[in-house]
Amino acid sequence: MNRFSGFGLIKQAFQHQEHWQRMWRNPKPKKHYDVIIIGGGGHGLATAYYLAKLHDKINVAVIEKGWIGGGNTGRNTTIVRSNYLWDEAANLYEHAMQLWEGLSQDLNYNVMFSQRGVMNLGHNQQDMRDIQRRVTANRLNGIDGEVLDAQQCAEIVPIMDCSGNTRYPIMGASWQPRAGVARHDAVAWGFARGADSYGVDIIQQTEVTDIIIEDGAAVGVQTKQHGIIGANRIGCVTAGNSGVLAGYAGFELPIESHPLQAYVSEPIKPILDTVVMSNAVHGYMSQSDKGDLVIGAGIDGYVGYGQRGSYSVIEHTMQAIIELFPVVSRVHMNRQWGGIVDTTPDACPIISKTPVENLFFNCGWGTGGFKATPGSGHVFADMLATGEPNTLSNAFNYWRFQTGALIDEHGAAGVAH
Repeated sequence: MNRFSGFGLIKQAFQHQEHWQRMWRNPKPKKHYDVIIIGGGGHGLATAYYLAKLHDKINVAVIEKGWIGGGNTGRNTTIVRSNYLWDEAANLYEHAMQLWEGLSQDLNYNVMFSQRGVMNLGHNQQDMRDIQRRVTANRLNGIDGEVLDAQQCAEIVPIMDCSGNTRYPIMGASWQPRAGVARHDAVAWGFARGADSYGVDIIQQTEVTDIIIEDGAAVGVQTKQHGIIGANRIGCVTAGNSGVLAGYAGFELPIESHPLQAYVSEPIKPILDTVVMSNAVHGYMSQSDKGDLVIGAGIDGYVGYGQRGSYSVIEHTMQAIIELFPVVSRVHMNRQWGGIVDTTPDACPIISKTPVENLFFNCGWGTGGFKATPGSGHVFADMLATGEPNTLSNAFNYWRFQTGALIDEHGAAGVAH
């Protein structure tokens, strides 16, 4: 795989962009792999990349039902932050943040990571107490964070209505300057290109229809297009479809799958150079490099796999956004979509061994999956290589819902779930 460079870009310009190398191969699957990763989203591809790069497991395949990055990786609002409350979650997301900060250089691919800061608004005294508590906890973990008052919020985001005349007046916010956004499809493509360069087979348009189990251990997968493919270890990273995969293996996961909506406006001139989130009014917004306003909502309350969402959430979200930003009231929305998020009772992921030997799951990220992409892949690759959790993933085991060792992150999750 040739490395990208400034000289290479100039050379391609003179060649009319007609001689770019393929980003990744399109191989036929082998009969057997050391590790099969089910799910070609950002987390699955990141797992394959770090597994091949750091653990010398070159006989690895990623099996994707559709096309890579076509699931939740391409269906989110691209926010990256690490200001979670509890030590376990904060340390995991901060690990991801540190990987984000060098990811473009590591992958030799521009994932357009922009550290423009993330602001979480508080609208009442209890919000502000929670914000103070979370920022203090973050600082104790060495994670950057500040508490802003309403005047400081207005100085950072002049278009936001910080007056006392709104239904939910802004009293202040938490502020993480190192947080920001990244280009979601570039993340999937960068990890795919990187994994392929280490020999990982990326097999698209291949649906797994069963997990083959012998004597209590997973030994391969049944696919609709290529029959049985054997493996020593299997990692499932299929987001909203994780419950279906667990059913193939004969056990249940403590998760529910809900639609989560997002919207993109027509492109307009730059008006917002950070990310603003509000749990209370349930809306969050940033502006893309193209000028689109990227707007997110809460999850739909019902359980389902539909990737549209309901009209009531659209109406509720637009009310919240216009109340915060009256200046955008006449901007047209161009697109709306939904992703399927798998939510757990404590709003934290499951990165774990399972009741089936050699079968591992990485799921339950809820609304926080994209921001954890490199960290999730890094720790899950370590688990698939060694068969055991490391210090960052140990607390996120499948059995915590039986022992009661939960990590309640509902307050810092960003939206209700």
